[in-house]
Amino acid sequence: MAFYSKDVDSAFHGAGAKPGLEIWCIENLRLVPVPKSSHGKFYSGSAYVVLSVDSALASDKALELDAALGSCTVQYREVQGQETEKFLSYFKPCIIPVEGVYSSQPGKLKGETYRVTLLTCKGDHVVHVKEVPFSRSSLNHDDVFILDTASKIFLFSGCNSSIQERAKALEVVQYIKENKHTRNCEVATIEDGKLVGDSDVGEFWSFFGGYAPIPRDSALSGPQQVDSPAILFWINLQGKLSQIGSNSLDKDMLEKNKCYMLDCGAEVFVWMGRNTSITERKISISAAEDFLRKQDRSNGTHLTFLTEGLETLIFKSYFNSWPKTAETKLYDEGREKVAAIFKQQGYEVKELPEEDFQPYINCRGTLKVWRVNGHELCLIPVSEQTKLYSGDCYIVQYTYPGNERDESLFYAWLGDGSVPEDRADAIFHMSAIVDSTKGDPVMAQVTQNKEPVQFFLIFQTLIVYKGGISAGYKKFIAESGICDDTYDEKRTALFRVQGTSPENMQAIQVDHVSGSLNSSYCYVLQNGTSVFTWIGNLTSSREHDLLDRMIELINPAWQPISLREGSEPDSFWSSLGGKTEYPREKEIKKFIEDPHLFKFTCTEGDFKVKEIYSFTQDDLTTEDVFVLDCHKELYVWVGRRSTIKSKAVALNLGLKFLQTHILEELSLEAPIYVISEGYEPLFFTCFFEWDPSKANMNGNSFERKLATLKGKISSGTAPTRNAPKATPDGSRSRSGSSNGWEKSVSPASSISGSHLKFSDNHNASSPTPVVRKLFTGSSPYQDSPVVEQSTPLMNENSNQIDASEISANSIIYPYQRLTVVSTDPVSDIDVTKREAYLSQEEFAEKFGMPKGAFYKLPKWRQNKLKMALNLF
Repeated sequence: MAFYSKDVDSAFHGAGAKPGLEIWCIENLRLVPVPKSSHGKFYSGSAYVVLSVDSALASDKALELDAALGSCTVQYREVQGQETEKFLSYFKPCIIPVEGVYSSQPGKLKGETYRVTLLTCKGDHVVHVKEVPFSRSSLNHDDVFILDTASKIFLFSGCNSSIQERAKALEVVQYIKENKHTRNCEVATIEDGKLVGDSDVGEFWSFFGGYAPIPRDSALSGPQQVDSPAILFWINLQGKLSQIGSNSLDKDMLEKNKCYMLDCGAEVFVWMGRNTSITERKISISAAEDFLRKQDRSNGTHLTFLTEGLETLIFKSYFNSWPKTAETKLYDEGREKVAAIFKQQGYEVKELPEEDFQPYINCRGTLKVWRVNGHELCLIPVSEQTKLYSGDCYIVQYTYPGNERDESLFYAWLGDGSVPEDRADAIFHMSAIVDSTKGDPVMAQVTQNKEPVQFFLIFQTLIVYKGGISAGYKKFIAESGICDDTYDEKRTALFRVQGTSPENMQAIQVDHVSGSLNSSYCYVLQNGTSVFTWIGNLTSSREHDLLDRMIELINPAWQPISLREGSEPDSFWSSLGGKTEYPREKEIKKFIEDPHLFKFTCTEGDFKVKEIYSFTQDDLTTEDVFVLDCHKELYVWVGRRSTIKSKAVALNLGLKFLQTHILEELSLEAPIYVISEGYEPLFFTCFFEWDPSKANMNGNSFERKLATLKGKISSGTAPTRNAPKATPDGSRSRSGSSNGWEKSVSPASSISGSHLKFSDNHNASSPTPVVRKLFTGSSPYQDSPVVEQSTPLMNENSNQIDASEISANSIIYPYQRLTVVSTDPVSDIDVTKREAYLSQEEFAEKFGMPKGAFYKLPKWRQNKLKMALNLF
C-alpha cells in the first residue's frame, strides 16, 4: 500500500506495485523512469535511484520514494567505483559504466561509441568492472583483464588471480559478446606467463606493441580498512551533529522523534525515528553527506539510511543491548491494516487456510531406525520404529526412489532430554554409515521440537514419549538423582496432537500440567484408567479427525471422554495439578523471508562467512563450501573440489555458523543438512533455478565456464569421485575420498574410547552383543541395503595392521600439511592413512608411541587417536 503527500515526487506514484527493479534517473532536475531494456546500463555523468542512491539530490528523491512506500525501505548510497556487492548483485553479471549522460529522449544515447577497451575484473561472486588505460603498464599478475577489440575478446588471467575470479570474468566476456558484439566475435583466453605455442597469445601482445615482461610488483591495493570506534551523533533540525556516545551504545539512546548518525569508519548509518518528518530526514541525510565530504570520505565510505524498525543486522551489532525479541514486522502490521480497512467498508474478512507442505521427495520409501545405546546401534523393529523417546538419540535411514536411482537420506534425531555422550555417538555413527554408503547420501542433524516438516512426512505418524531407554540416559538420571519420567501407561501422561493430515501427524508427550495446554491444539490426557481428549477452541475439524486417529495408534483399547475447552470437570484439572493460565491466542505462521546464501572461508583456524546476494546456481563454485540459510533450517553444500572431504566436518561448519548468530531468526538447534555437489536433492534445488547439467560438469569453475562459453559442455550422469590415489606402501587406493570418520567438534567432540558395538538383535540390553570391526567384509551396517564395501576385506582377527606394510621408503610430509583442517593440504595421498606419511620422529611426538605399537592397537582405537589429532 502506498502513501502519498505533497512532499512525494509524482514519478513515484505506483512505485513498488510490481516485483523486480525499478530505476529512475535524474534528468534536468526531474525524475524520469529508466526502461527495463536499459537496466544495468549506467552513465557516469548521471545519478539514479535504484533502491540505493548516488548523490544528495538522489538521496532526497529516495526519501520521497520511501514515503510513497510507507517507510518500508532501507536506503543505500552507492558511488561509482565503490559499489557494494549487494548493489552489484542486482545487475549480474556486471555493470560497465558508459561515458556520457543518460537521456530519456528517443535516438542514440549520448556518449555511446564503440572503441577498443581494457577492463579489469575483481571479485569472485560479483564483479567490479573498471576501465583502465589501454597500456601494458595497466596489466599485473594479481588481476583478471578483458581486452575488447572489434573482432575478438581476450581474457588475460594474472598468475596470482583465483580460479573463481577467472570464472566470473568469463561471465563478463559472455555479457560483452552478447550485448556489444551481438555474439559475432571470437573469444580467446591468455594465461599469464605463456609466451609461445598459441597464435592468440601473439595476437594479444601485438595490441601492446609486442611482448615485454610484466613487473613482479603486486597491483596497488586500496587503503586497508582499520577498525574504528563506533560514534553516535544526534542530528538537530539545523543539521548540526552532537556526539552522544562511543563504542558502548544502547538502543535506548535512539528516540523516535529524532535522527542520528552512527559513524563506524568504513560505513556510516543514518537512523531516522518513526515520528520524524520527510523534511527532518532530508536535513539529516544532507548533514551526514556534508560530514563525509569535509573529512574527505565521501566516495570511499558506504552510507546507509534506516527507518526505525528496519535496522539491519550490521547496524544492530554496534549496540550492546538491542532487544532480542523483534518488534512487530511490517508484514503483520500491513496485514492487520488491510483487514481493518475492508471490515470498515462492510466486507467479511476471512483468513486463508494454511497450505499443506508439499514434499519434494517420494514419502512412500523404506524407513529404518536405530537407537543409540552407548556405543551400540540397536535396530528398532518396524512395528516400533515410529515411537521415539525424548531421552534417547536415533539414526534414521530413509531410502526412496529418485529420478534415476534410489536415494538415501539420513537423520540423527537428538531427543531434548538426551545426554551429550549419546548425542556425540549418534553423530559419530551416522557419519560412519554415510561415509560407507553408496551414492553420497544427504545427512542431517535434527533436534526434538525443531524437526523439519519433511522429517515428519517420512514417518507419517510419530509418537514421542518422555524419558528414555538408553543406558546413557538411565545412568544420567541415577547419578543426578532425577526422577525417571519415562512413559508408563499406569502413570499420568499428557500428549499434544499435531499435524496436517493422516500422512503427517504426531503425538508429543508434554509435562502433565495445565500450562502445557494451548487453544490451538488437541490433547490426550491419560490418568490411570481414565482417558480424556481435550479439544482447543481454535482447532479445526481436520485436527479433530487427527485426534481420533492418534488415539487408535497410542492405544486402540482406550475409550476416551471427549472434552471441549471450557467444559472440563474438576477431575480433569486435578489430574494436571490444578487449573492455571495457558496460551489461548491463535498461533499464526510467521512470514518466511527469502533464504540467504553464505560462503565459508577458513584460514589458519579463522572462521568467516560472506553473504552472496541475489544468488543463483552459478554461485555454488566447486572449490568452495556454502551454507543456505532458510531461516528454519540450514543446508551445507560441499563443492567437489573443496578441501572438506568429510560430511562430519561439514556438519561441524554448520554448527559453527549457528553459533555466529549471522541471522537472528535462527535457533541454535535448527536442522542442518549436509549435501555434496552432484547429489543435490529436490528439497535443496527448489531454492534455485536449477540446471542438472551444470551440477554434473567436470573441471574447475573456470574450465566449466569456458566450456559453456564455447559450447563444449563436459558432463556426466554422476561426478567422478573415486580416482585411485597413491598410498604410502606404493599400492593404489580403491577410493580417492575418505571412508573414515573425521572429528566433529560439537556436539560430537567427546567420544569415549571403548569398542563400537552393533546389536544384531533388537534388544538394547543384550548381554552378549556381537562385536564387528569397522569396515570389515561383513559390514557392521549390514541392515542397510545400500552399504558398499569400501576397504579391503579383513577377517575377524585382522583388525591389526602389520607395521611392515608401511614402507621405509614412503613419502614423508609434515604434520601441518596432513591434517584435515590444513590450509595447505597434500594431494594424491590415501586420506584413510594420513598418519602413515609422518616421519618416525614426528609420529612418536604426536601419538606418544612408535608406528609399530600404533598399528597393533584395535582399529577403533587407532581411529580415535587420529581423530584427536585431526588426521581422520
